Amino acid sequence: MTIRTSLQLFTIKDELEADLEGSLAAVAARGFTAVEPYDFVRRAEPLAAALSAAGLVAPSGHAFLASESFVNPDGSGTTLPVPSPTEVFAAAKVLGMDTVIDPYTEPARWESVAQIEETARLLNEAAAIGATVGVRVGYHNHAHELEAEFDGVTGLEVLAGLLDERVVLEVDLYWVARGGVDPVALLERLGDRVIAVHAKDGTLDPALAGAYPPADQVPAGEGSVPLVEAVAAAPALELAIVEFDHYEGDLFDAIERSRVYLDEKVAG
Repeated sequence: MTIRTSLQLFTIKDELEADLEGSLAAVAARGFTAVEPYDFVRRAEPLAAALSAAGLVAPSGHAFLASESFVNPDGSGTTLPVPSPTEVFAAAKVLGMDTVIDPYTEPARWESVAQIEETARLLNEAAAIGATVGVRVGYHNHAHELEAEFDGVTGLEVLAGLLDERVVLEVDLYWVARGGVDPVALLERLGDRVIAVHAKDGTLDPALAGAYPPADQVPAGEGSVPLVEAVAAAPALELAIVEFDHYEGDLFDAIERSRVYLDEKVAG
């Protein structure tokens, strides 16, 4: 199966808010042909037009499917009204998007198997709705799903075991490593469930990684996360997605360096 390189647009969120068309054109100029939008329901039409103008496609995107409100990863309580799955999938169709991935559930929901069962129920329900319109549903991890452990099994793997076969996973390799789990071994265990990775790299220096947002992230191939080996361990992988939560240097240079590395090492 061909692996395509993409960019999570949250990486350039400030640029997008300032100039939607210009920032997407700049992404295309750095050699990308695919992107992964976030917060796309409220702006599906203008985003679709801007993507088309830039020659970009959006095979996947992030939208909440298992949360009624959003709590920021730093714990600050930004509560957003969350569109219904039906609204999310309608927007996805406008964008030509065939996979919608839930990007985050808060750590407080990973303290018991019963809580994970509820998250799985919500994702499975969303997947049943998505299937009626040809949209797949997936889940994206951070560190806390790996730090949670039940009888020696990570929370993410507990979730995977409860999901309908239609629900896929997008594994963030940086956050897996931050959670103290070997990304390669994890992807070997998860098998065909993983159709996308965030091929995100970092030094994992505790002094920098512990900040929010993390201060240790570097272009793909320049850090300590075993990106190439992890991708090789995912037999059903379709997308290798570049993302930075934070980067102090030239952001567009960093995303291009990441794309070049992934195109050379894993894409195709």
